[in-house]
Amino acid sequence: MPSMHRKRRSSGRGSRIDRGNIGDVHREVQELFQGDWSASKNEREIEGEIKMAISKERDIENRKEHLAMKTPPIVSAQQWEAARQQLLVKEKALTRSRDALAAERRRMPWLAVEKKYQFEGPKGKVSLLDLFEGRRQLIVYRAFFEPGVFGWPDHACRGCSFCADQVAHLAHLNARDTTLAFASRAPQADIERLKARMDWKMPWYTITDSFDSDFGVHEWHGTNAFIHDGDNVFRTYFINNRGDEAMGSTWNYLDMTALGRQETWEDSPEGYPQTPPYKWWNWHDEYSAALDPKWVKVVENANETLNLKN
Repeated sequence: MPSMHRKRRSSGRGSRIDRGNIGDVHREVQELFQGDWSASKNEREIEGEIKMAISKERDIENRKEHLAMKTPPIVSAQQWEAARQQLLVKEKALTRSRDALAAERRRMPWLAVEKKYQFEGPKGKVSLLDLFEGRRQLIVYRAFFEPGVFGWPDHACRGCSFCADQVAHLAHLNARDTTLAFASRAPQADIERLKARMDWKMPWYTITDSFDSDFGVHEWHGTNAFIHDGDNVFRTYFINNRGDEAMGSTWNYLDMTALGRQETWEDSPEGYPQTPPYKWWNWHDEYSAALDPKWVKVVENANETLNLKN
């Protein structure tokens, strides 16, 4: 995901409206100001005509771009379905390839985290282990919200904000013993203000030491995955650059973790926690309730009638 928290060099090129084809608009604006216009038109009328001239130029440019598009052919329903079926073969191959990649991630060696990192949270100082919130796995996204970042202090980096807007309801991740947290260098007061403005619900901490530089996210956004065994924390995976584009979905987050989705169809090392697919799914406000036997029956019937295992 392209992010905008670092300074960009100007390319020296403006948009089509800003540069090459704005001459007509300039001419129209000049015409509006020729002569003694004040005698017949007030300032608001002139402003309205200027806006109309600019809007007309934009409409012309948009039509030109539309006419220049080389669109696919228009076909019958049968031809369209045949084309879709051809692509469906590749779609399924891509899905299987993603599954295989996730299986390899679950076999990545673990890196012991020796340093005792400290963060600031809404209630004060917390450790990296505290960020797990009692769950087995932790995913930390480094979001750029701090002085020097475009948008500060009203907004976080635009790319990081785009990512934050994509985050699914956290209850589904939590149901798989996994916590998602964001981390930035902004003070907690600013983070809480930003979360309230943008209606974001994820835990968001302040980095106070070398966590960002030690985990490759001091200059660019990135997503780190961790697991703990008692007091011992391990780094298990890292995604950055365009890999972050897909983040936000519960499934993509789980697929980058050491334990995966924890479903029986997955190719995971021996002894990894796994339960049947679909059965653990729930409404985000009812995960604390006992497993509904009616839902279990629905899943079992669907497995047979729809062949969901394949």
